[in-house]
Formats: sequence, structure tokens, C-alpha cells
Amino acid sequence: MQIRKKKKKDVPPVSTASLPDIVFMLLFFFMVTTVMRETSLKVVHIIPKAKEVAKLERKSLVAYIHIGPPLKPLQPIYGTEPRIQLDDAFATPKDIPTFVESVKSQTNEAEVPLLTYSLKVDRDTKMGIVVDVKQELRKAQALKINYSTSKIVDKQD
Repeated sequence: MQIRKKKKKDVPPVSTASLPDIVFMLLFFFMVTTVMRETSLKVVHIIPKAKEVAKLERKSLVAYIHIGPPLKPLQPIYGTEPRIQLDDAFATPKDIPTFVESVKSQTNEAEVPLLTYSLKVDRDTKMGIVVDVKQELRKAQALKINYSTSKIVDKQD
């Protein structure tokens, strides 16, 4: 009987032929799932907290109106008083009907009654500017309004 010594087998090299396929598949996945920010904020808004909060069902049918003081770099130009931001630009309450019409024109006609106008207002903003915005929304027949808040987290002892 002869005993043969086993030779050490070399490990075959890892095939990198499928690597480009994997890279493109990951790239495609991230391109599809990444959501780009629609507007760049020019105002600061620290959202107030609330106990009773309801989540919006369809965020695609929400138009945001931001109200708050301008960002620090913009304060030398626009001051420190709260301003209204519609899309990417500062606006006055008189610009709101035009904004409402542009939002309605970009929405499917069947979904126009479901549009919600969400006010993201800084917690230190006076109610005068908010009332002006609400009055203009009423005049433009935009009657579905909500206030954006964050929920107070109850600590259990």
C-alpha cells in the first residue's frame, strides 16, 4: 500500500465578471429610491410640538408654505422679521392666489379637491402673518389647511 501525499491545491481566483452588473444594479436602485429635495429652505422654522397629531395620507397632494425668519446669510438682505416662502422664493400674502393656481394646474383635475396646504410655521412667529396667509388661502378657495407639528414624546417612568 502506498500512501500518497496530498498536494496543496491552489485556490482559484475570484471571478470579477459579474462585478459591473452588481455595481450598475446598486446604482440603479439608489437612483430610483432617492428622493431629491423639491425646495431649498430660505427660512428657519423650528416646528412647535403637539400632543394630538395626525399623519397626512398622501404627501404628493400637499403643498407647503414655509413661514419664519430668513436664514442667517440672508438676514442682511431680508432682515429678521418672519417671511413667507413659496417654493424657492420669498413671497407676500398677495402672491398666495397665484401659488394656489400653479399648484392646482400641476395636479390631476380629479385630485384637486384633495389638495392640502400645509403651513410650516416657526414657533416664535406672530400669528398676524399666519392669519394673512390663511385669509388669502380662503380667497383662493384653498380651504384644506393644516399646521405641521411634531409630536411630544411622553416619557414613561
